[in-house]
Amino acid sequence: MRVVIADDSALLREGLVHLLIEAGIDVAGGVGDGPSLEAAVEATRPDAVIVDVRMPPSFTHEGAETATRLRDTWPRLGILLLSQSIESRFALELARTHPSGFGYLLKDRVVNVGTLVDALERVTGGGTVLDPDIVAQFLGRQATRNRLGELTERERAVLALMAEGRSNRAIANQLQVTEKTIETHIASIFSKLDLLPEPDDHRRVLAVRVWLHDQT
Repeated sequence: MRVVIADDSALLREGLVHLLIEAGIDVAGGVGDGPSLEAAVEATRPDAVIVDVRMPPSFTHEGAETATRLRDTWPRLGILLLSQSIESRFALELARTHPSGFGYLLKDRVVNVGTLVDALERVTGGGTVLDPDIVAQFLGRQATRNRLGELTERERAVLALMAEGRSNRAIANQLQVTEKTIETHIASIFSKLDLLPEPDDHRRVLAVRVWLHDQT
């Protein structure tokens, strides 16, 4: 897996480069702003990018804006956004419109390199990884939305854990039920969201996408 890292903090950027190289990741470059990130992607064609949401010059949404442009140009590129806090504009819009191959984690949650590597593997595989706090915000905003109104409380909990990128086994362990029970809940979610039979992984992404769109 080849990765490019974009973070304006040289200390954090170099730290991530070192940790990922030690974990066996091919780090193609580390940059400090959006234009440099776009140039690095063009030059090295990585499998994924790690992008700080806030970068120069205004330190507001430049990272997320750059990620949006990268998604338009390189639709198969895995994108993992990192942020100190939940952003309510470009980053969440990107999560809603392009959930496949997309991750959004809060920096405080990335407590070890294993968490980061797992997230990278998921987004490069076309999955979606969302921080639990971001999931909670989406759920809180849309609890009464009509599109998801038919889901039970337990089904919403399962969908939230799916959005975090967890497997059926991990969801079952979290909710202390059997995998068979989780499979039943997921089948019910697919049915209530009118998702026609497709390969399971594809429908998981579509379910998350429906949920993200309904919060707008």
